[in-house]
Amino acid sequence: MKMPRKVKRYCPYCKRHTIHTVEKVKKRKASELKAGQRRFRRVTAGYGGFPRPRFEGREKPTKRLNIRYRCTECNRAHTVPTFRAKKFELVEVK
Repeated sequence: MKMPRKVKRYCPYCKRHTIHTVEKVKKRKASELKAGQRRFRRVTAGYGGFPRPRFEGREKPTKRLNIRYRCTECNRAHTVPTFRAKKFELVEVK
């Protein structure tokens, strides 16, 4: 899927339509201090084994995209509900 690098959309902070730059959100390293990760480490420690059934099915054919829109006027970013696409590309519109 091709998407323009700049789009005009509603900014919830400026409360009007402005030009936004589109950026794809990169996945960052998961924090070891989050409650779920602490629980996972505690349960898997020792000889207990894996705490839940391992996933043995096929992978989904597409991944969910995380898109962030950054307002060029107030420079604040907001995200919208994600969608699925096999390929994603940001293009310059002439």
